[in-house]
Amino acid sequence: MTAIEIGQLLRSSTTGFVMGCRVAQLQEPAFGALVRAPLSPDYQVYGLIYDIHIDDDGLVRQLVTSTHAVAQEIIDDNRVNRNVPVEISVLAVGYQLALTRGLALPGKQESTIYHLLPPRPPLSLDRIYTCDGVELRAFTGAGRFGYFRHVLRAADLPVGELLAAHLQQAQQAHRAAGDADWINRATQELITLLRDDYPTLMSVLGAVGELWL
Repeated sequence: MTAIEIGQLLRSSTTGFVMGCRVAQLQEPAFGALVRAPLSPDYQVYGLIYDIHIDDDGLVRQLVTSTHAVAQEIIDDNRVNRNVPVEISVLAVGYQLALTRGLALPGKQESTIYHLLPPRPPLSLDRIYTCDGVELRAFTGAGRFGYFRHVLRAADLPVGELLAAHLQQAQQAHRAAGDADWINRATQELITLLRDDYPTLMSVLGAVGELWL
């Protein structure tokens, strides 16, 4: 597993959390990406990035309103050397819990992934990491897409675009492992979940349909 740290936790709740990072760390996190927050050796929380917010400050305001063109070295200095405030919002979609010692059977996994809200959220300054292809496949392949309901009930989020971005990344990970049919199973599950909500179904399928263009 390739552990790439992308930030540290600012605030959290059972349903999600917000982390802060430096501009230089923005090369890794992306909209719809699956991330994880290890709280202990036997417990970690998973979430999907649904917003990346870059605040301004006094210096940026002065530079933007300047009548002169801002030199590239000043832009680079502002992005690299200064602490430009960047916040990344994450929707909690599940957690992984190690089995109690002695309960794991020979040849079986020693931990279980649950597509449920975590028993407890991450704590301030906990480190957040991106999930590589192996862990992305493990999470999205566990159970029967139970984590979709966390996304679908988040009415204040761009649900269709978030699902499309996530499915695109997950599809690439599963296809690389030889499972090209994963995206079809995922789409069928979304149709089943939204069969009584036609407007949302059309919105989600419209965004997901972009994957085949």
